[in-house]
This record gives sequence, structure tokens and C-alpha cells, in this order.
Amino acid sequence: MSYHGEPTDRTYERAGFGAPTPRGERPAIVVVDLTSGFTDRAYPTGADLDDVVAATARLADAARGAEVPVVYTTIAFTPAELGSVAWLRKAPGMAALAVGSPAVRIDARLPCTDADHLITKKGASAFFGTGLAALLTGLGVDTVLVCGATTSGCVRATAVDAVQSGFGVLVPRECVGDRAQGPHDANLSDIDAKYGDVIDLADALTYVSGSKP
Repeated sequence: MSYHGEPTDRTYERAGFGAPTPRGERPAIVVVDLTSGFTDRAYPTGADLDDVVAATARLADAARGAEVPVVYTTIAFTPAELGSVAWLRKAPGMAALAVGSPAVRIDARLPCTDADHLITKKGASAFFGTGLAALLTGLGVDTVLVCGATTSGCVRATAVDAVQSGFGVLVPRECVGDRAQGPHDANLSDIDAKYGDVIDLADALTYVSGSKP
């Protein structure tokens, strides 16, 4: 791929993008919106994310064994918000994500327990309008592994806000997914160039298992 005649990787290299992300000793897993509304294709917002759920479950299990915190997020709108949130005017299919509905529950295939943290959000980023940054800081976290859906939406927004909040960002490629391959690939490439490192699940498992609680 090229833009104005120059290959993309050369353009990014010339711009100074793509340096490796430093990895700290206190990681956390942030699982973005792997709720039924996103993982069940019966919902307008749903997609085929079976492999993403399975890979994320493996990483969350490894995190628990290493005493690494796991934070799950869900999008859930109150009745008042369904008529007032600007995002829903652009994406009306997300109106199915109503507070108390099955759509906003964490996918039952994930090992989410009362020992894990749950953040309810109203926008794309897990950080915007939530206490996530304060929670991670209080836990002593220095590096965030971002999992979930969708790569081009809430995962990307969370990765951007994570690095802007002072955390190193890693994105295990098997643990994120989207509704279409093109946006998925393009956003992983851009995250890897500018905001964090896109890594393999095996690398993420090794890193989490070897971290210091």
C-alpha cells in the first residue's frame, strides 16, 4: 500500500512512528465490551467473535493465576439516555444495549467473577467518563492489555486513551475482533504504529504469567 507514491511503512518510519512499547511489571487486562450484545449475532450490534472470546478467556484465566487484575467493560444506556445520547443518533442499533437487559451482560463464556472489576460506559473509550484511569492507578498498574470489541471502535478508542493516560498499551491480536476484516486490519496496523504494540496471544500469556503481583 502507498500514499502519494510512498509505501505506508516508509511514511510511518520517516514520521518516527512504530517504536516498541516499554513493558512494565504491573499489567492489567481490560476486556472491552465482550457482552452478549456484541458476541451474539442475534443483536444488531453482534458479530462472530467466538474465537476472540475463547482467546480472551485464556488470557483472563492466566491473569487470575498470576494475580493480575482484570477489568471488564459494558455499554449500558438508561431509558433517558436512549433518547438523549448523541452516539445513538449515529448508531441506533446500539439502543438494544439497555441497562438491565441480557445484551449488556458479560459473555458467559468469559471467566468473569466478583473478584474482577466492571466498568459501565456510555461511549467508545473505556476511559471516557468512567473511573478506569483512577482504578488502574490505584492498583499500581503500568501496562494495559486491551482485549475485546470492536477493533475499529471501542478497542481503538480505549487504546488511544490508555496511552494518553500514561499506560503502556499492548493489544493481543487474537483477543480483539470486528464486524468486518478491513476495519479490523487497518486499525490494528494504526494502533501498532502509534499507540501500542499489537502482539500474539502466546506473547501476552508469557508476559502476564511472568509479571510481579
